[in-house]
Amino acid sequence: MRIHSWIALCLVVALPAHAESPPSLARAFAAAWERQPVAQALSERERAVQARRSAADALTAQPPSLELAGRSDRFNQARGATEYDLGLALPLWLPGERSGSQALAEAEGGALAGRAAALRLQLAGAVRQAWWDWQLARNETALADERVGAAQRLRDDVARRVAAGDLARSDQHQAEGALATARAQRAEGLAGLEEARYRLHSLTGQPPGEVGAVSEPDLTDAAAAEAMAEHPGLRELAGRREVSQRNVDLARTRSRANPELTIATRRERSLAGEAMEQTWALGLRIPFSSAARQDAQIAEANAELIEASLGAERERERIVQDVAAARSRAEAARLRLAASEERARLARENRDFFDKSFRLGESDLPTRLRIEQEAFEAERQAARARINLAASRSAYRQALGLLPE
Repeated sequence: MRIHSWIALCLVVALPAHAESPPSLARAFAAAWERQPVAQALSERERAVQARRSAADALTAQPPSLELAGRSDRFNQARGATEYDLGLALPLWLPGERSGSQALAEAEGGALAGRAAALRLQLAGAVRQAWWDWQLARNETALADERVGAAQRLRDDVARRVAAGDLARSDQHQAEGALATARAQRAEGLAGLEEARYRLHSLTGQPPGEVGAVSEPDLTDAAAAEAMAEHPGLRELAGRREVSQRNVDLARTRSRANPELTIATRRERSLAGEAMEQTWALGLRIPFSSAARQDAQIAEANAELIEASLGAERERERIVQDVAAARSRAEAARLRLAASEERARLARENRDFFDKSFRLGESDLPTRLRIEQEAFEAERQAARARINLAASRSAYRQALGLLPE
């Protein structure tokens, strides 16, 4: 099998996946996400947000408290005086505090979803990088194996011709040297393949050799614009900004501690033998306001709001620039692939010409080795260009905030 046969096999990297076969890159990302600590803890964080929603929907600002007290003179005068108190304290919402707490709880739920999406996208970038590094290393190894095979066939042909007296022994030494060089490059490629496989395996927890290589689908301009509007990075900062705004609104309503409504009853008697008497009491405790404490809370919330708002603007600018750069790199990769394939085609034809010429004795071995090396490099660059195009497409989707598909 010639080098270009292996390269043709590598074309599957640039072909879209069939509808019935899910992309391997997506499966690798799903496996990597399941291994993340944040993914394991996400359900508990969602439960905490739901609990805060329930607390904001409650009728009282804090859980009610029960007050119990008893009084007796048995340890001094022992006249039978007895008194029992039973009370219930209900913390009340300040005006606008309950609705503000509900809005804050909803904002925290949105912020948690945005943070989870941003973390998933961050992990997707790492998986994509490791995935295409592995694909490139695997391709380099396959080409190195094919080059060793071609060098062995050439060495054997030269050895036969040396034995027949058609070529000098120095030609055999050159063929042996070319074979040794090919084997050294294969050993280097195998080391790179193992390193790339380890990096991908450490992310996914699965042997990468069990999955195939497919390219992610390309995007139309309309799909890219839609993805840009729902970018997880922007969603995360928008969620943080919403939480900060709700914190500001809530801090303005909390001008004092929560008042308390107290409902109590008392049963008492003055002397032994007298009937127990029961009375009821209704009380309201209103704490004084603290302007300095409220100003500190408002200032702190305003600072977080300013940071979140400006951070969202800077992040949007960065994302727009990253998308433009990724799109330019993808377009350059397409042009590079076209040029590399043309160069590889010409190099294959040139190698076939000189192969026939060498067999007929019309060209020498150094020229044959040089042409073989040029053809190999041309095929290598074409294969790298195909993988780089697929990787550039993934990088473009990453910049738009899309997860692997």
